[in-house]
Amino acid sequence: MVFGGRSSEHAISCISAGSVLRALDRSRYDVLPLGITPSGRWVLAPDDPERLAITAGVLPAVDPAGEAVALSVDPTRPGLVPRGEADVSAVLGAVDVVFPVLHGPWGEDGTIQGLFELAGVPYVGSGVFASAAAMDKGHMKALFAAAGLSQAPYVVLTDRDWATDRAGSLARVRKLGSPVFVKPARAGSSVGISRVAADPDAGSGEVEEAVEQARRHDPRVVVEAAVVGAREVECGVLVDAGGVPRASVCAEIVVREGHEFYDFEAKYLEDAADLVVPAALPETVADRVRAVAIEAFEALACEGLARCDVFVLPDGDVLVNEVNTMPGFTSISMYPRMWAASGVELPELVHRLVQDALRRGTGLR
Repeated sequence: MVFGGRSSEHAISCISAGSVLRALDRSRYDVLPLGITPSGRWVLAPDDPERLAITAGVLPAVDPAGEAVALSVDPTRPGLVPRGEADVSAVLGAVDVVFPVLHGPWGEDGTIQGLFELAGVPYVGSGVFASAAAMDKGHMKALFAAAGLSQAPYVVLTDRDWATDRAGSLARVRKLGSPVFVKPARAGSSVGISRVAADPDAGSGEVEEAVEQARRHDPRVVVEAAVVGAREVECGVLVDAGGVPRASVCAEIVVREGHEFYDFEAKYLEDAADLVVPAALPETVADRVRAVAIEAFEALACEGLARCDVFVLPDGDVLVNEVNTMPGFTSISMYPRMWAASGVELPELVHRLVQDALRRGTGLR
């Protein structure tokens, strides 16, 4: 299992990894935890889920003091090799399958998936293309549009747009109306997201400030029109033993008073949202959400698993928001909770994901 990573979601990856470590059946699998530090160093990590939990409000991180290792990219000699003075090859051996519990850039965006493909090592989750497409909200939305899926209006602001035509960029945002959500294109866990209700013409600079905040995480920014009055609903997708994607029961996020939206603090630090599983939806609407989740999964050519987030409008229409190819596995994460409510508890869920990875293997498919 690989976790941590260089993205702003390092801590969330660690928390998810702790949950997966607890769930893996040691009678079926020999588990080797590998942590990637924020600087990108790969190290052997303790097989101890408690060290990957939030403690007294402090987020966990990969300890850089672990023995440094690297993954061989020679498919004829797969496995992990030591990078330090100690010879740890005897305890590492070959790697049969990797569970990359990684969120954000350099882990969920196709980069590490490409490394696993070069190494010839099967891995849980989507391949290079789907991982990259789903990580970039702009490209993801373009693929949704091509597949005919309904979604909220949006604009993408590139680094060049912002540097050379800021006035034009703001004019494009203005056409979306108010309020809007400003997001880093390639981040998750609500990191760097702002809700802006002010009119860009009012001189408040709130839109520019929100874009600059998003740009601290990614020079590429997505601005979306808010879907006023909509319910935020999620659905999990899991590929079965025959390779067919199946949808879970739906779940709903209800943010409590004091938070304008489901931001990072509301998710992980302040227990400021009610996570309703299953969501109280009419059966016809729930069926539509599940159908949209699978359509979005296939529009991106996803594999293994994904969580699909949608907006349900008052009239029952469903707008797709985004797909997460490696959803969280923390204690509050919707993906494992939705599958538990669908009859697949976490130990069985991670077992199915590992078996799916072994079934698919690597290479063109």
